[in-house]
Amino acid sequence: MNEIRAITTFVRAAALGSLRGAAVDQGISPQAASHAVMQLEKALGVRLFHRTTRKLSLTEEGQRLLESVEPALAILSSALDEARRSQDNVAGVLRVSAPRAFGLPVLWPYFEEFQKLYPNVQLEVQFDDQFTDLVSDRSDVGFRGGPPPSGGSIARRLVPIQLIVCASPEYIERNGAPQTIEELAQHRCTGYRRANTGKLAQWQFRVGDEIVYRDVPAAICVNDTELETQAVLAGLGIGQLGSFNAATHIRGGRLVPLLMQHVTEYGTIYIYYRHRTEQSLRVKTFIDFMVGRMAGNRNFFLDPSELRAG
Repeated sequence: MNEIRAITTFVRAAALGSLRGAAVDQGISPQAASHAVMQLEKALGVRLFHRTTRKLSLTEEGQRLLESVEPALAILSSALDEARRSQDNVAGVLRVSAPRAFGLPVLWPYFEEFQKLYPNVQLEVQFDDQFTDLVSDRSDVGFRGGPPPSGGSIARRLVPIQLIVCASPEYIERNGAPQTIEELAQHRCTGYRRANTGKLAQWQFRVGDEIVYRDVPAAICVNDTELETQAVLAGLGIGQLGSFNAATHIRGGRLVPLLMQHVTEYGTIYIYYRHRTEQSLRVKTFIDFMVGRMAGNRNFFLDPSELRAG
């Protein structure tokens, strides 16, 4: 920055024919302007100005330097102005990453709303179940479910993820409802195959103060949480669904929660990002928008009174 300031002072002094004029233009003292140019001459090993008490003129070396640096300074000035304008305008490319599991059913409607509010932002959305850090993803903002992300990112809690055993009213009318975990073996159940490992996810239950895991055979297996929700809604089997998929269907009577005494919390949906001092206005605006829409949003989980009632 000192070299850039010295070159800028040199260019202004050449244009104005005065170091004092360059100092006023730069908002620095005449002594500082003179020192900057002298340091530049010392670093280059050439004189840039002929100096008299009344006149300042360029040497041949100074003229060549001026012709070389003026275009570069114009480009630099334009780039800096563009960066400053980005702090005033919600515009530009915004890269967002999230797991497929809740990308479409949870996040996408809010992405659509944000895009309509800020049409000058170009959203680049990547749904991927392989978690990597923001730098590797080249993302500005990320979402994930489970434990909070590590690696120096700032993470903010949005909503809890509960695992709720559900069935459609039609399935229960045809087959009855299990009263215990063990009775699930007598029913058709759905399964979720994890996209990142290819393994069938275990069901997990709270039993007293412990979390227990069970391998539940799947009559129908999918690798997409929304498809599994549709299978349960269609009465194809009992499923253990994430609350972000199930809560609104339970409240609407389209799904019946089962074994509620065994509901467990899988983790939390987080939004994470780098330090806010490094962010453009579009990134800050997007973070504030998503936190405002999602933090504590009851569309995505059952509150304690609903769990007790169930």
